[in-house]
Amino acid sequence: MKARAVWLFLAMCLVGVASSHGADDPFLGTWKLNEAKSKITAGSGKNSTVVYEMSGDSIKVTIDGTGPDGAATHSEWTGKFDGKDYPVTGDPNEDTRAVKKVSAHLATFAVKKGGKVVETGRIVVAADGKTRTVTTQGVDAKGMKVGGSAVYDKQ
Repeated sequence: MKARAVWLFLAMCLVGVASSHGADDPFLGTWKLNEAKSKITAGSGKNSTVVYEMSGDSIKVTIDGTGPDGAATHSEWTGKFDGKDYPVTGDPNEDTRAVKKVSAHLATFAVKKGGKVVETGRIVVAADGKTRTVTTQGVDAKGMKVGGSAVYDKQ
């Protein structure tokens, strides 16, 4: 009976550790665009809501917003913050995205279309974890330079 209780206790500890994986990651959560604090290039799309959540040992990022034409957009990316390319679904302007965590509150990224980098940037989560700023630079589908900074508030 004692052996069974010990195994049950160990199993519960493992479940607790597994479920808390990433719980302290400041990137995780739902982020809403704060347009008043953002500097978005005219004619660019806007990512209104960005959700970072754990998906196994990877991070799933779901983005909802509006395109340059005002139409609703939705894309998803699941990968690791290891600098390797992972596929993006739902965005005709990108095939893969590579994100690399530089520190607990800073990540850099590169977006590719057809194997060519079309956008780079950095994501900074404030020390208090309440805001994150995404700074980008790149070219749009028409070859025009785009970039700016978008500020998001944690929900």
